Amino acid sequence: MRLRWFVLAAALAMAARQVEAQSSSRSGVASDSGAVLQPGDQLRLTVWRKPEYSGDFIVAGDGTLRHPLFQEVRVAGVSLATVRERVGGVLKRYEESPTFVLEPLLRVAVTGEVRTPNLYAFTPEVTVAQAIALAGGINERGRLNNVQLTRGGRRTGVDLTRVDGRGALTTVRSGDQIAVTRQRNVLTEFILPLASLVAAVGTIIQLYRTR
Repeated sequence: MRLRWFVLAAALAMAARQVEAQSSSRSGVASDSGAVLQPGDQLRLTVWRKPEYSGDFIVAGDGTLRHPLFQEVRVAGVSLATVRERVGGVLKRYEESPTFVLEPLLRVAVTGEVRTPNLYAFTPEVTVAQAIALAGGINERGRLNNVQLTRGGRRTGVDLTRVDGRGALTTVRSGDQIAVTRQRNVLTEFILPLASLVAAVGTIIQLYRTR
């Protein structure tokens, strides 16, 4: 059983390294993955030879970008293709043919039995399994066969140990909450409470007999 968890943890770590490698080697205009930005997410903008226009910009509550140059650009709730068109329209005011890359960074919470629980900004290609790996992987108490994914107010269980990989390949969305549950401890959850109950009953019987 221990060997099984070590193998799964190693697989998650490898997935994290693959995500980092893909991010570092990505070039050109990012493909439209169908991701939709929401307030609290970020938009990574890289403009060729224009570092003053580049950066990670937070999506404000009104759906626009928190940047003086792009504060009129509404990016929430629309496709990445639309965002690219709107950002490009602003850049063309300052450069005839701007070359730039857009990359959405979705706000996802990874909690529970992981080594580094936190609120993360992930690209849309990141899967649930990779999100856990990027959060440091599970600790010794974590359960990969019962990860709780809360999305749009609905909670579902994800089994990352499935051979077909259906659960592990689920990609993240803005606002997701991923919680790794704790393994059940038979000793502390059942045996010790039962022993305490038996002891309490025995004490009551003893007191009754001494009357």
